[in-house]
Amino acid sequence: MADFVGAVDQGTTSTRFMIFDHGGNEVARHQLEHEQILPQAGWVEHNPIEIAERTTSVIRTAMQKANLQATDLAALGITNQRETTVVWDRRTGRPYYNAIVWQDTRTDRIASALDRDGRGDVIRRKAGLPPATYFSGGKIQWILENVDGVREAAERGDAIFGNTDSWLLWHMTGGVDGGNHITDVTNASRTMLMNLETLDWDDELLGFFGIPRQMLPEIRPSSDPNTYGVARWPGPLGGEVPLTGDLGDQQAATVGQVCFNVGEAKNTYGTGNFMLLNTGTELVRSENGLLTTVCYKFGDAAPVYALEGSIAVTGSAVQWLRDQLHIIKSADESETLARQVQDNGGVYFVPAFSGLFAPYWRSDARGAIVGLSRYNTDAHIARATLESICYQTRDVVDAMAQDSGVTLDVLKVDGGITVNNLCMQIQADVLGVPVSRPVVAETTALGAAYAAGLAVGFWKSTDELRENWNESQRWQPAWSAEQREDGYGRWKKAVQRTLDWVDVD
Repeated sequence: MADFVGAVDQGTTSTRFMIFDHGGNEVARHQLEHEQILPQAGWVEHNPIEIAERTTSVIRTAMQKANLQATDLAALGITNQRETTVVWDRRTGRPYYNAIVWQDTRTDRIASALDRDGRGDVIRRKAGLPPATYFSGGKIQWILENVDGVREAAERGDAIFGNTDSWLLWHMTGGVDGGNHITDVTNASRTMLMNLETLDWDDELLGFFGIPRQMLPEIRPSSDPNTYGVARWPGPLGGEVPLTGDLGDQQAATVGQVCFNVGEAKNTYGTGNFMLLNTGTELVRSENGLLTTVCYKFGDAAPVYALEGSIAVTGSAVQWLRDQLHIIKSADESETLARQVQDNGGVYFVPAFSGLFAPYWRSDARGAIVGLSRYNTDAHIARATLESICYQTRDVVDAMAQDSGVTLDVLKVDGGITVNNLCMQIQADVLGVPVSRPVVAETTALGAAYAAGLAVGFWKSTDELRENWNESQRWQPAWSAEQREDGYGRWKKAVQRTLDWVDVD
């Protein structure tokens, strides 16, 4: 049997390919960034062709680094930035428009209209999601209404939709030469178009957005022994590796963190923050601003659901310090700069660049830095940026406790920002619970590999995956209860200052 499993991790700012052994250890990786296209305020786009080309490149390079052939891989999984919407021509393979990224807010009027006439309540009940700019349904509607010829092509069956997993799977299984148009239940659950109970596209929801059903991919399990096809790209994976795993990035990280028991939770720190709490086979409907979503579905087993708190801007706030304010030259300098001060000096930064996601869901909010005085320096702003990541997580943790009754004993963390030791210490201080980082911090790619490997028997069970999980570092809370609640109270005041900034019809 082949000794390794590969995983494509197509993220918001970059695409990587990682190779893992049976112990869940990283064997090789390669990663490339792609352009962030910002046509106007609130609009965020990617070039789908660039993403496909970068994916080919990272696979080839990682395989070369490890000196591996396609026959060395037992299976291949894909994980992806969810909600980012691609509509393309199945005959030519060309996108009709750039990918509209999950952070994009151009569909705010579509989202607000759904809530005004009661359709929003139907979406909440059937799809587990509030009407919001975040999700794919409104983005598809925008493309249908604003890009010439797309609606006619969709009615003919030529224009098809997918999140970036579907876009890549279609290319990898042949593209215009018979590529498979598929997605998995986790990605489908992020569209506002799938019924959480039937795990199928819902005609009533499709009607709300005017989306022809033939545009949509076939919904499959997240780990599928029947495969999604085989990789048919030229090069090291040409036609020989079964594609058997597909998960949205945050669900993949939940699998990578082996949160298979009810009540287990993880928090991923990337461009945004995404916390998922496993609720088992029970659909728990949030009363406190969280999402109900599919966590994973392995083969013929019943789907497992989760509550999710999605935060739009965390790691990208650090990028903003680097790329727009130029007060740091690299992301890791944020820790060095923030360590120059003992506290935030009264400064609070709410990075509501795309409005506020969970638990507020306010598209009218915009970013604000409050509490400034002549005393403050760039170090205080850097510290406030790290604290904003942690306070937004506190908002979500509190909402989860109210919805589920689960009080965390420890928070499992992963993603790029977890290498920032100061930020993780602040997170423990803000929450008042220990924070635990695993040895393999890139759990998103690992989760996609696990899903793929389980489907082909590379790993026999989830118990075997648990044995692979090892802790790298743990941070214990150091703040007093008074210090914690005073800081959080001021954070809540800062959040209020961001609201009603943009008029939404």
